[in-house]
Amino acid sequence: MSLQVEKLEKNMAKLTIEASAEEFEAAVEKAYQKAKKSISLPGFRKGKAPRRMIEKMYGTGVFYEDAANELIPDAYSKALSECEEQIVSQPKIDVVQIESGKPFIFTAEVALKPEVTLGEYKGVEVEKAPVEVTDAEIDAEVDKQREQNARTIDIDDRAVEKGDMIKLDFDGSVDGVPFDGGKAENYDLTVGSGSFIPGFEDQLVGVKIGEEVDVKVTFPEDYHAKDLAGKDAVFKCKVNEIHVKEVPEADDDFAQDISEFDTLAEYKEDIKKNLMEQKEKEAKAAKEAAVVAKVVENATMEIPDAMVDTQVRNMADDFARRIQSQGLTVDQYFQFTGMTAEKLFEQMRPDALKRIQNSLVLEAVAKAENIEISDERVEEELQKMADAYKMELDKVKSLMDDAAIDQMKDDLAIQAAVDLVRDAAKEVEAKEEEKSEEA
Repeated sequence: MSLQVEKLEKNMAKLTIEASAEEFEAAVEKAYQKAKKSISLPGFRKGKAPRRMIEKMYGTGVFYEDAANELIPDAYSKALSECEEQIVSQPKIDVVQIESGKPFIFTAEVALKPEVTLGEYKGVEVEKAPVEVTDAEIDAEVDKQREQNARTIDIDDRAVEKGDMIKLDFDGSVDGVPFDGGKAENYDLTVGSGSFIPGFEDQLVGVKIGEEVDVKVTFPEDYHAKDLAGKDAVFKCKVNEIHVKEVPEADDDFAQDISEFDTLAEYKEDIKKNLMEQKEKEAKAAKEAAVVAKVVENATMEIPDAMVDTQVRNMADDFARRIQSQGLTVDQYFQFTGMTAEKLFEQMRPDALKRIQNSLVLEAVAKAENIEISDERVEEELQKMADAYKMELDKVKSLMDDAAIDQMKDDLAIQAAVDLVRDAAKEVEAKEEEKSEEA
């Protein structure tokens, strides 16, 4: 196997890979041995036809495609191990020569890892994000807890009112004909929630338990079921149960019931502390993102489209795995959402480009700053993994091959670069006109 590398524009390269005539002949023979079991020729039992007879009948190139598919992956893999360039995309393969008795030659067009020229990366200026917790945010959290700790009370001495939670039987029809999805029993509905067709829930106000009522509505013109859009419908309804939600008062008793604190004031102080910690984490993450974005903006690099295409495909594969873990196929997801593979790739492309830029620039920072990850630092990270998965450290180590350890070192070096540029950044107050716009 021989390899020639021709550098092209925009960090692309063409690899010309040549396998010997003997290697090609071996691949053709292998393809014949696989295929002959399913080939029948007059005068021969199935699977017993000689290769030369098959080639005479169907042409000398009958096994070439299968032979090429057999040969290319291994030859390309060997070429990668010999190539001194860093290849960062899937190859675009083109067969140049495929002929009996001659070397098999193909090309692989690939993207090369771009060089990064760093600009200013230490001391960049980013706007300071204010970290404060308002009384309104504390009250909102208290109200959230009150809602979560509300109790449901059965009502049997009055008719339905707005805000009530009811169990409802309904049976809908258009011109006296029932339609799909128009019938249910003991359906849970909060009256006034706007869950049903406009006007439906209002007509239930004043209805008593066990009482039947005809609810008359008109489906909206843009209703998702086209056969019902704009049609008048009648729903025969019966209210089976009425419930109301009783939300506890925000007082000391409430604080004692749901927390370790004796007073509402103490409980609110704890909420403030937790919200502050959360906002500080968010501010740190926002600062990191802003600093990295500025460092990337100050750097120069030329990223080939093929590199972005490969990143998009990797992201799409990850997305597919997440969808499948939720019990859906990608085709089902596309059907339910109206999404297509092309639209998904297009949506992912900007984020794919951003990930590549961030990674390349932070690698360049780590290199410029001579950031190296020690074995002790790797050991610390492995111990964290062991603790997280409740495993013995030696067991975790046994699951990590050299490639995984190298990847961990790369990831830790990039995080160290992030820490470096973040800590060196200067925070400045937002400009007055921007503050007034926010206000």
